[in-house]
This record gives sequence, C-alpha cells and structure tokens, in this order.
Amino acid sequence: MMQLPTFKNLKELMKYLSDEEVCRNYVEAMRWPDGNIICPFCNGSKAYRYKDGKTFRCREKTCRKDFSLTAGTIFENTKIKLQIWLAALYVLASHKKGISSHQLAGDLGITQKTAWFVLQRLRLIMGDNEPEPLNNIVEVDETYVGGKYRMMNRKRRTTFNKDDWSSNKTAVMGFLQRDGKARLRVIGAHSLLDMVRHHVHEDALIVTDSHIGYKFVGDHFSGHAVVNHQEGQYRNDLAYTNSVEGFFSLFKRTIYGTYHSVSPKHLHRYCAESTLRFNTRKVRDAERFSHLLTQTKGRLKYNELIGKNP
Repeated sequence: MMQLPTFKNLKELMKYLSDEEVCRNYVEAMRWPDGNIICPFCNGSKAYRYKDGKTFRCREKTCRKDFSLTAGTIFENTKIKLQIWLAALYVLASHKKGISSHQLAGDLGITQKTAWFVLQRLRLIMGDNEPEPLNNIVEVDETYVGGKYRMMNRKRRTTFNKDDWSSNKTAVMGFLQRDGKARLRVIGAHSLLDMVRHHVHEDALIVTDSHIGYKFVGDHFSGHAVVNHQEGQYRNDLAYTNSVEGFFSLFKRTIYGTYHSVSPKHLHRYCAESTLRFNTRKVRDAERFSHLLTQTKGRLKYNELIGKNP
C-alpha cells in the first residue's frame, strides 16, 4: 500500500504532485487504497493492469471491459491534467468562502470557462445523495437568494414583477441540528412540511418561526416549538432559530461576496458546497481534501451542465 503524504498548504501539494505519473499514483492509491482494482462497470475486483500502466481490464466473464483510472469519476474524459484537478480541489476545499472561476483561472493558468466547469464538477462530489435524517433539536427556516429588481438590466426587468420582491429570488430551506450537522436544500414543488419530513427524523423536536407552512409540523414529530418574529420574539427557552440564521449568513456571504450571482439551475451545487464546508468546519483543510478525493465517483457532462441536448 502506498504511503500517502498530507499537505499543509497548496505549495506542498504542487511540489509533490509535480508530474502526471505521480498524480496518477496518488489518485489510484486514494481510489483503491487496498490495492484491489475495482471495475467501474460491474464493481468486480478481478481487474488487472495493462503494460502501459494507464489502462485496466476487468476479468469478470460477464464484463471484460477496458477502463482507465478516471473512469466513473469526475475526472473522466477530460483533457485537463490531474495536477490541475487536484490543485483546484484543494483550493476549493480550503478556501473558507469558496473561490470564483475567474480567480481560479488566474491562479492555475486555465481559461475561465474551464475553471467554471472544473468547479461545478467538484461541487458535484460535495453533495450527500443519501444523508441521514437530522435528529434531536432541529432548527428549520427558509431564505431567498437572488438579485434586486433595481439592479437588473432592461431585458430582465420585463420578465419580473417589480412589486413582488421574491419574483427574482429562489427559496432555500435550511436545517440545522444543534451540536450537529446542517443542510441546505432548494425549495421546489414540495411543501415545507414535506421537506421537513424528508430531512428530519420523526423523533426530533422542530424549531421554526411562525410561518404558516409549518402549522402542522407538530403532528408528525415529537414536538414543535415556535418563535414569533413578527411580535419581536427571538428566543423562548429552547425555541430560537438563531443558529440556522447564522448558517444562512455564512451561505450568503459566500454567494454575494465570492460568486456575486448564481443561476437558479446551479444553486443546488452551491448549497452543497456551503453545507459541506459548514459541516467540516472543525476539520483541517488536508483532511477535508483527502475526504473529498475518496468521494470522486460520478460524472457531470458539459452539455448536461448547461442544459444543452447532446
């Protein structure tokens, strides 16, 4: 088993991962730490390496397919060097408020379009597809992300109602388990109650404001505590939403301070990025980087990203 180094900063990472062969060996050791090469098509462990050192073949009789080191990962079918990918992942994982595609392009010597695509692929692995329901005391609230009507150009103003402040905004729901993890989800067609039931365990105590959408939450959980902000109430014993609102504050500082503007169709990935950064806030940058490098399964094609049919 290859002894993997830990990097204290980006300088150490770039010095160690000096060429593609070293990068390949590093990624291979992270993907298959026990040395058993797993086929991405059938999950068979009977794969072997070709003489070129870059291609593998599955020994399973029902498979027999050739594959590369990056097959089935976010690095698949890309002309970008692994050194760039790893550097971008380290930067995104270590910067407390993220990094824009313009800044990353300048730092790594790639185009802004390439940097944007790289960042979107990396955000894909920051999401948790099967998260465990939150429990104990869970604060729930919603916020809105989007620009203001007065800041739009003439073309965009024609599509929105200036009298409705939320017409240019996307609703995001936040869940925060006290002394535990937090979660952000874009509010779609589901009701507030349905989203709470999906993300929170039924034994939890739910804490919300007096929004009418949470009226019947108490019927599905062990308890429901409410603070009425309209009456100037912000804390009532265990009932307060200050923690989840602080989480929203960090999220919006990332959006408005670093990215400035986020399209609604990509907002869920930025939610995943902020969620992971908050939940790993007590973890060192090197540990967060190593963890993400073991979660590289999945692929996001460019045409799929921009909503264009292949």
